[in-house]
This record gives sequence, C-alpha cells and structure tokens, in this order.
Amino acid sequence: MLTIMSDNIELTENDFTEDRYARLRLITWWEQERIRDATIMVVGAGAIGNELIKDLALLGVGRILVVDMDSIENSNLTRSVLFRAKDVGRFKAEVAAERAIEMNPDIKAKALTLNIIDDIGLGVFRRVSLVLGGLDNREARLAINQSCYKVNKPWIDGAIEVLNGFARVFTPPDGACYECTMTEIDWKLINKRKSCALLTNEQMAEGKIPTTPTSSAVIAGVQVQEMLKLLHSDRNLPTLAGKCYVFNGLTHDSYVVEYQRKPDCMSHDTYESISEMPWSVHSLTLAELVRDVKTDLGENAVVDFDRDFASDAVCSCGERKELFAPIHSLRAENILCHKCGATMNFERFHSLDGTEAFLDKTAGEIGVPPLHIVSGRVGTTSKHYEFSADEAEIFSDFNQGGQRQ
Repeated sequence: MLTIMSDNIELTENDFTEDRYARLRLITWWEQERIRDATIMVVGAGAIGNELIKDLALLGVGRILVVDMDSIENSNLTRSVLFRAKDVGRFKAEVAAERAIEMNPDIKAKALTLNIIDDIGLGVFRRVSLVLGGLDNREARLAINQSCYKVNKPWIDGAIEVLNGFARVFTPPDGACYECTMTEIDWKLINKRKSCALLTNEQMAEGKIPTTPTSSAVIAGVQVQEMLKLLHSDRNLPTLAGKCYVFNGLTHDSYVVEYQRKPDCMSHDTYESISEMPWSVHSLTLAELVRDVKTDLGENAVVDFDRDFASDAVCSCGERKELFAPIHSLRAENILCHKCGATMNFERFHSLDGTEAFLDKTAGEIGVPPLHIVSGRVGTTSKHYEFSADEAEIFSDFNQGGQRQ
C-alpha cells in the first residue's frame, strides 16, 4: 500500500480513491443515503422510460419498480438505450430491470409486466417514494394521477413528440393535478377508450408517435432532476410542482407553464387513513371481506371499490356466462355469445352489501389486484383497508418497502 507522510498527516492510497458516488456528494445539498433508500416506480419502459431507468441506475436509486406490459419491437431499438437486437420479443420491463442492475449492482430493480390501470394495487403506490411516468396514454396517466392522490404520493409525467416534449410535476394533496390540466379533447379520447367493451384490440391500439432518442433524453433528464429535488424537499429547492416545462427541440426555446387547480376536480380524493389488514386478495373471500368491514363499521356498512367490475354477461338468446373482471379490461371477444354470436349485455357492480350471489369468490377472482385498498362506507363516512398480506408478492426482491403514510 502506498503511504505518504505530509506535515505529520498520514495519507493512504484509499484516501485518493473515489467511490461511485463521490462526484454526486460534491453537490452541497446532496444526500446519497436518501437516493439509496428511495423506491421509485417507473411506468412505461419505452423511449422515456429507458432514459429514466438509466438515470436512476447511475444515481444509485435503491429500488426501482418497472411497470410495462409490452414487448420489445425492432422500432424500439433506435430510441431505447437499454435494449439490444437480441431482446426483440422480450418484455420491456424485464430487460430494462436487468440492464439497470448491470449498470449498477448496488441497486435493486424489479419488473412488473402488468397493466398500470387494472393490475397495480394502491398499496404499491403507497410504498414507493414517487412515480415517474413515460407514457403515451391519457387513460393510464389519469389512473396514475388518481392513485397517487389517493395515497398522497407525487408523480412526474413526461411526454415527447418529434423534437418536442414536456415534463410536469404533481404533488398531492396541494396544487393542480393531471386531471386539472385535461381539455375537452382529452376527455373525448379517454371516453372513447373506456367504451372498450365494444372495441377490438386493434381498434384500442394507440397511434404511433414519432419520437427521437434526443428528445426523450432531455425530458427524462428533467423528470429525474425534479425527482431529486423532491427527495431533498427539506432543502427548499425550487420545483415544477403544479407546473409544466415545455421544450421545443427545433428552436431550443423552452418555457414553464403554471397550471390552475380546479376546486371541483374528481381526482383530489385523498385517503386520510389506511388500515393495514392481514388480508390477501388470493385467499380472502368477498363474504369474509364484507363480514370484516361490517364488524368494524356496523351492519349497515357496505364495501366500495374504486372501479367497476363485470359479473355476468347475458345474451338475448338466454345464454349466460361469468366474466368477473374490471370493466376496463373487457374486450369485444369477452362478451360475444358463443351460442348465437351476438354481443351480450353485462352486469356491473362497484360495491357489496352482503346480499350478492358470488360472495364465495376471492377478491382476486373478481379482479382486485394484490396489495390493493378498498373502502368501507356507512352513509357518507368511509374507512379504508389494505390487503397488506400481499406486500411480499410485490416487494419480496427488495430489502424493504418505501415510506408509507
């Protein structure tokens, strides 16, 4: 070992060796331990998502959840730094998580090849530090927004088109949310998608958006910088909370827009308190769920879900079949009568009072995702309950979950 003596101070070779994060620690307000202890959910592993995950790995973010249900195509290879030609056909989330760990073995990354709207429970949102979005889908953005506001978690949205892009930050319970920014056109497009029970998968497909890897790098960089400032919130750093950074790559003009909070916005519902229950969606029956809620709140209590479910489909020819799935997930083929070929009508529900004929089914069998949160209600008073026994299913590969309220 090299040893240097200078003015009675003994320096060793180790004193001149920088660790991986040494240059980051030179930033005056930086605390690497906060980055290490963070759990970040990245929704969308396409062009923006690749850049987000790359930056998170380089920074040493401790735990990264990657949510994306799509597979890699050849066209992804020109815009996605984490993908290789040999990866075509594999799930984007799985490859992105693998490459993140290759880049930095200090971190943990896990892929969830699931639909963010139907398959990710509110308890997952509750356990992450914040959410980063790299999506091209208004309905998915709205679902993330509503979930984040329910459990009081910030999220940072990014979008790109050709050389342009924008990044915006939403920090519940204050300020404007994503729904506050939506126009009448946005709502028309979402309502069209919500009529999915009558659409084919091909009709449901989003149009292809022209993008470049340069614009995705710019916007993802802004998103991650905003994430870092939120993780150091006590440093009083200026953020884009309730605002949008707009980037014009053609002229390199950029500006910031401030959104106005709509007082009547339906997405501002925040759960005040959440009871962690020893329930799993895989084993707790609906009868047991109703019983436990009534035991807690009284016999007049009902169980409320935050989404509509389909129970049975009924055809005019008399044919009947079970569906038991979130209505959002239904496709045309799900409600075609195999007997006469006609489109069937389906029955829906979003609450239980204990008189239903299907209470022997588990919560998971009707489409409630693991680690989700449901509500018990008596009149206008509600209480919220989490299927906390499912935590290991999502976070088993991590040392610990994120901070919960």
